[in-house]
Amino acid sequence: MPRQAHSTRWRGPSRAWRGRARAAACAVLLSGCSLGTSGGTGDAPAPSRFTSLFSSAPPETGNPLFNPEDCPSLEIRTGAGTLTVSGKPPQTSAADVRYQLSFGDMARQCFAVGSTLTVKVGVQGRIILGPAGEAGSVDVPLRYAIVSEGGNPRTIFTKFKRLAVDVPPGQTNVVFSDIEDGLSIPIPSREDLTTYVVYIGFDSMGDTPEKKPPPKKPAPKRK
Repeated sequence: MPRQAHSTRWRGPSRAWRGRARAAACAVLLSGCSLGTSGGTGDAPAPSRFTSLFSSAPPETGNPLFNPEDCPSLEIRTGAGTLTVSGKPPQTSAADVRYQLSFGDMARQCFAVGSTLTVKVGVQGRIILGPAGEAGSVDVPLRYAIVSEGGNPRTIFTKFKRLAVDVPPGQTNVVFSDIEDGLSIPIPSREDLTTYVVYIGFDSMGDTPEKKPPPKKPAPKRK
């Protein structure tokens, strides 16, 4: 099985979540790639698809007391902005890299209906073939989370999903995108909402059950 590296287990908020990370640059071995806001396969630039998807007005049945300008910021989780997939674990070299995944464009929109706040998130990234990569389906593991930062950070909502992205023969890199509109939470107070941050990141361990250590055997009874 190929090895996925540079990923962080998402177990809840930590100090690293407080940093404001942007889309990470490609690794040295894949330097020269363009992340930008391309909208298709290959290197041909195109307008961002999120410009139109996130310009619509909120539902007419929305909560008039909610101000859309209070929508939490959208950030890439520190340490989860790139994902490298290698083919020869545990010791790998640059020549063993199959794919590298990274983020480019992203956008978000909030709307409230009744007592529920829904955050719609769109992300766009790029898959770059490494020296050991080849055409075919590539697994893109994404984690969305809403976190209340501050003195006592806590996860309000989290959702994991996997995308199957096809790399056509002859292509060295392709763009992937995802629209997630199922991030719904109870509307907090405006003061609490100012601490909320929406995070996106790669999570290769997202739906893998965590292995628990075997139970300890009871000590033998003394006679």
